[in-house]
Amino acid sequence: MKTIIIITLLALFGTKGQAQPLLKTHVETGDVEGVLDGTDLAVYKAISYAAPPVGELRWKAPQPAKPWKGVLKAEDVAKWPPQPEKSYVKYDMMSEDCLYLSVATPAKTINEALPVMVFIHGGAFRTEHYGGDLWQSLARRGVVAVSIEYRAGALGFMAHTDLAKESDGHSGNYGILDQIFALQWVQRNIKNFGGDPSKVTIFGESAGAMSCHILCASPLAKGLFRSCISQSGAFMSSINVVKQEMAQMYGQMFMGQLKKNSIEEMRQMDAKELTGNEANFQLCMPIVDGYVIPETIYSLYEKGNYNDVPVLIMHNSDEGAVEYDSVSVEAYNQQFSQLPGQWADSAKVYYPGSTAEERLFSMRDFTRDVGFGWPAYAWTTLQKKTGKSPVYSAYLAQKSDRTVYAKGKRRGAAHADDMLYLKGAFDDEADKYPQEKKVSDLMQQYWVNFAKTGGNPNGKDLPYWPVYEEGKATVMQFNNGASLIETPNKERIKLIDDFMKYIRSLRD
Repeated sequence: MKTIIIITLLALFGTKGQAQPLLKTHVETGDVEGVLDGTDLAVYKAISYAAPPVGELRWKAPQPAKPWKGVLKAEDVAKWPPQPEKSYVKYDMMSEDCLYLSVATPAKTINEALPVMVFIHGGAFRTEHYGGDLWQSLARRGVVAVSIEYRAGALGFMAHTDLAKESDGHSGNYGILDQIFALQWVQRNIKNFGGDPSKVTIFGESAGAMSCHILCASPLAKGLFRSCISQSGAFMSSINVVKQEMAQMYGQMFMGQLKKNSIEEMRQMDAKELTGNEANFQLCMPIVDGYVIPETIYSLYEKGNYNDVPVLIMHNSDEGAVEYDSVSVEAYNQQFSQLPGQWADSAKVYYPGSTAEERLFSMRDFTRDVGFGWPAYAWTTLQKKTGKSPVYSAYLAQKSDRTVYAKGKRRGAAHADDMLYLKGAFDDEADKYPQEKKVSDLMQQYWVNFAKTGGNPNGKDLPYWPVYEEGKATVMQFNNGASLIETPNKERIKLIDDFMKYIRSLRD
């Protein structure tokens, strides 16, 4: 008996008297075992939260995962969802069986009730993978970090009239339904990883940030999280709103391109034919289907019909650096020729193009302001007007010679560069990148504080961050530290805001 007690204590506390992370636990479908990351984290790299969406389950709402026997060793990340091949991801690395999530936990027991941060990755709703970031950096600051996968491309977002007949009149948005299903799984299971299901914060980047915004607006996600962080993404644009009827037309066109006559025939196709480099599914985005997204999200926010939770909304200063490293006169003129005459003239004043450098920086800034700056502004100002929860605004402007995707000369942080700061990419190079390391530490702690408190990023030894107030220095700029500024690029944002009002007036 004495020997058994000693063995049990050694398993729990290790040989140096330190409690060990929770490397074994149980979820609703069976026992699961993670791997040790360093000495302080247990990481479960792939747990199925839904049944494989294959065969008859292709283009259907996610279904419960099946139980397994024995102990699932979650030591390797799952395969990528089917998508176009790139230099770093080939088709043998992909599988339609992709509905998995990871959990990184510092908990030693299941009773610690730690706050939970659930990450949704980007990739234009067409590419990328949950396994790129398991968020050990944030977990080490005292949260349970979860990263989820969802269906992408045509498998995740194709709408069709025949699919609507199978699903009470709606189709498409399967990738968003996957995200909701994963959040429901977190509610039922995260306690067994030392997390508290009442303290969930969702956060995402790019398409993941847009997903977070959709979840804030969708009645189907009500009660599944208490706060939200958006990094370079909001679903506010009046230009790209697509309703189900049009989306179903695109689905019919896609079926015609594939020379198929029915959904049944399309369900028999290899996933590569639907999502690979040769596939030409053109409408890869969430749609206003009257179900997941009841009406345009801008309208929902105008009316106050959304999940009113605290939000922290950020975009980056050089988002467009991933799109352009040079801009010709023809390309510059073509961009603005798409606008009505009076708007084109005004846009060229704010985004001049008389030299090669002006054209480059103007097109990058135009991309930033239209795609990220204005949507962030619209979200913050509308929620301030119609909601009750705190709204925080941030702007990442740190210049660095390290980047994720950017091309050529940069003046600040490009699209996706925020990921470097949040995952501690500068921790091992603090001497070479002292300012980046400083910003990284600040951002991580603000983010974790926001999750721990359910909506307040402030804490000890951090510059004070007030809630957003238009016209006041309440936007936290991350650049060689952290300091408060007014809404960045506000004159350009005002021009775009007026243009979006004009577009909405044409549809009313």
